[in-house]
Amino acid sequence: MADFDESFDWVVVGSGAGSFASALVMRAAGKSVVICEKTPYVGGTTAKSGGVMWIPNNRFICADEPDESAAKAILYLDTLCGDSPDTPGTSPENRRAYVDGAPRMLEFIIGQGVEMERTATFWPDYYDELPGGCKTSRCVTAKVFDLNELGDWAGKVRPGFAPFPARLIDGMKKDFAAKSWRIKLTIARIGLKMIWGKLTGKSYTTAGAALQGRMLQAALAAGVDVRPECGVGELIVEDGRVIGVVTAKGRIGARLGVLVNAGGFAQNQAMRDQYMPGTRAEWSNTPEGDTGEMMLEVARVGGVLAQMDQMVGYQTTRAPGFAEGYVKPAGQGMANRPGAIVVNQSGARYLNEGGSYELFCETMLRKGTVPSWVVLDQRYAEQYPVGGKMVGKATKPAGLIESGYLKMADTIEGLAEAISADPATLRSAVERWNGFVDAGLDADFGRGSREYDKFLGDPFHGPNPTLGRIDKAPFYAVDMIPGDVSTYGGVLIDAEGRVKDARGAPISGLYACGVTTASIMGGVYPGAGASVGPSMTFGYLAARHAAGLGNQI
Repeated sequence: MADFDESFDWVVVGSGAGSFASALVMRAAGKSVVICEKTPYVGGTTAKSGGVMWIPNNRFICADEPDESAAKAILYLDTLCGDSPDTPGTSPENRRAYVDGAPRMLEFIIGQGVEMERTATFWPDYYDELPGGCKTSRCVTAKVFDLNELGDWAGKVRPGFAPFPARLIDGMKKDFAAKSWRIKLTIARIGLKMIWGKLTGKSYTTAGAALQGRMLQAALAAGVDVRPECGVGELIVEDGRVIGVVTAKGRIGARLGVLVNAGGFAQNQAMRDQYMPGTRAEWSNTPEGDTGEMMLEVARVGGVLAQMDQMVGYQTTRAPGFAEGYVKPAGQGMANRPGAIVVNQSGARYLNEGGSYELFCETMLRKGTVPSWVVLDQRYAEQYPVGGKMVGKATKPAGLIESGYLKMADTIEGLAEAISADPATLRSAVERWNGFVDAGLDADFGRGSREYDKFLGDPFHGPNPTLGRIDKAPFYAVDMIPGDVSTYGGVLIDAEGRVKDARGAPISGLYACGVTTASIMGGVYPGAGASVGPSMTFGYLAARHAAGLGNQI
């Protein structure tokens, strides 16, 4: 028998949302749990994300829409994901386990005191036009959280991108404040609450940091041992079973099993070069600890890596300060608003600027169009931010042109020269686009035909929120690259969250969830929260299986 410095029933590697979900299950069953996090902060990629969970058939949508069902969600996933040898992470069994398990997981988490709510009544699935697709919202988020409720742990939650006391959906509306008194009032209320919070000693946050703050609070209250700066370097195997881990601070035994939820490899440039050539670690919005070594360790003990060329792409524009701050300016909404299109290096439009960010970036890489260019006109620049700043009516927007980021010209042909594109090709692309706008239909790529496309557009622009002419000089262009919010490949798991070996058999004592695993959605992203939702669900399912709980929790 191996020698251990200490032992727990359940050892968790990494502190993402699935880690806490599994830990709460184990503690509810009376089992001991330790979470080992290698960085100084807990929360993982989840804390830096929007914290949205895609959970079909959840209590919130069912209360508003009685026709929502597991059958509809299964139809949607089966239609969208399919079953291909290239994407072995997805299967009818895993998808069914998710659709059945996700709402049960949510009920359990809410029962543990983690306050949740429907993200919005309008946040459609990314392929809402498919059978079973949702045109309203299957998304769930945690309610706004005051980090100071954590006491000494308040500063140990990985900082998020939305430190304000409002729902994420409300913050996303700020770009349209000039068009709506209701949005102006919402922003004013948020501002007043922030001021009041500071005066009363509160530290509000929303999105992923709120979710992880609430999950950490529940875990600590339940007696989970959470250990920052306690990285795991090795899995200990005895007689074919994983029985513990080697950490930077000692050897820990695991009586019931080890759950690996250690993130992906987005910050590991060598692995990116191997599996996703043409992408860069500095384009990623993941934490510094997202380096993939635990994937390789699971593979060392018999796990199978799959779908390693996949990432949760998130189109990004390299505005000044791109690599310096926490949030890298995203281009998803920017590229789909009226008066903008995306073109390749020759000046030709080549995709639907709306829809799934994962598909957008996959298309960029597949077609070799890195970087691409967002082309827009003065009318756009007067209404929406560009690179995080309002260009407005200024002829030389401060900092953006001087840095070389914002290209500007009085003619389309001049803009083409500024981005080294073919003037005739770019002129043709813009004129063709303007014709589509006049006709009310994007005949090339169908932009604006799906509800999700419209969700990304301007709700105050009609008749279609995404279609607008590009015809008012001067004209502008900014670059766009395939950033990401995580990788999407990893080890194969079964419907119980058990890691599978090359024969398809489970490795005893070893479980995994989150982006350490090959996504159970295969190579597509069904809707907002299609990483966080499965992480929490398979963490929940893994713990139930390891503890032998059946349907008890």
